[in-house]
Amino acid sequence: MCDDDTEFLVQIFAVRMPSGGRYWTVLDDDLVPVPAADRFLRDERFGRDRAELTTKAHAGGVMLFLLWCARTGRDWRTAATDMAAFIVWLRFAPSDLDADAAVVAGPGARPVRQARRINRVLSAVRLFLTSAVTYKDVPPAVLGSLYEVADVRDLPVEAQSEDGQVLYRMAARHHLAEENRAVDRASDEEVVALLRACRSARDRLVILLLSRVGLRRGEATGLRLEDMHLMADSRGLGCAVQGSHLHVVRRENVNGAWAKSRRSRAMPVDFLLVHAADQYAFERQDCAAARDSDFLLVNLFRAPVGAPMRPDAFNELVEGLSRRAGLGRALTPHMLRHAFASNLADAGGALDEIQTLLGQKSPWSAQPYLHASAARLREAVQRVASPRAWDLEPTR
Repeated sequence: MCDDDTEFLVQIFAVRMPSGGRYWTVLDDDLVPVPAADRFLRDERFGRDRAELTTKAHAGGVMLFLLWCARTGRDWRTAATDMAAFIVWLRFAPSDLDADAAVVAGPGARPVRQARRINRVLSAVRLFLTSAVTYKDVPPAVLGSLYEVADVRDLPVEAQSEDGQVLYRMAARHHLAEENRAVDRASDEEVVALLRACRSARDRLVILLLSRVGLRRGEATGLRLEDMHLMADSRGLGCAVQGSHLHVVRRENVNGAWAKSRRSRAMPVDFLLVHAADQYAFERQDCAAARDSDFLLVNLFRAPVGAPMRPDAFNELVEGLSRRAGLGRALTPHMLRHAFASNLADAGGALDEIQTLLGQKSPWSAQPYLHASAARLREAVQRVASPRAWDLEPTR
């Protein structure tokens, strides 16, 4: 292992453990893990049960922080006092991290990273330095540069004390104002266009899992054959859930798939998905390399054939189908999940039902997924009684 005084950090790297689990770490210019960063990222993955992709995002943020420290001659253990300078560097440093490229900040300079990306990096750095304080790699005084004391009155009502008592918390000291951009939903017409653009039964099944079941990428790519209970009665399989359904279960998966919720849930499915799954079963059976895999969704048309699809493949698939369908924009898997939630609401689904089907912790977590259609908004207004229907006494 190298010491922590390395000059340049060149990349993040996926580490596969003997148990099969994976996490991401930060390597120095000698391709050796940086000890403090590696310990933090291992703790996140295996000690806190974070998703592999979460450690990848955190590793990227820590790498940027350590790289900035090295290039500006700062000791990463005490550099938190200059977080404002780090933010400026993040905003304007070239994204390719060319050591010879100039960092231009000033009037007319276009930011390289937007506020949302910078805030995610800052969050990863705060977690990293807090972990380093715990292991005595960093002096405790650093925490004062990262956090400030705040009360809970600016938090949602649900997070405040029930008796109205003012409580105090540690709030992040550095946070940029983000542009309030809600994720748009895919329209029903766009979903139909994607389905028509599919050239395989597997791709149609993927689109339906996203738009008719509302699964996340990590949940869909983590499905196993044993999770699909598509018969009207599954008691013969030892399952008491009625009707056709599938089970979302958190597991360690070799393809990086990860169910966000620790709690398993059964998702009802309709006849469209059952029919698509039946068609896919024949297509999958024709692929000899896929027959030994217990994953539902496998590579059929690209190497390695028969291997489980990775979550990132969903983005490529939906984007490619958007182009093939001639849509005016590139859709994402998350926009199809938003479409599922909005259609539930338009069909009269209650907030707690939508929350449960989305696998959210609370009903409030489901609210950003609800996009009221213009027709539903007009119906809401029209339900308000007209003044002509009011039985009012004339004014004298």
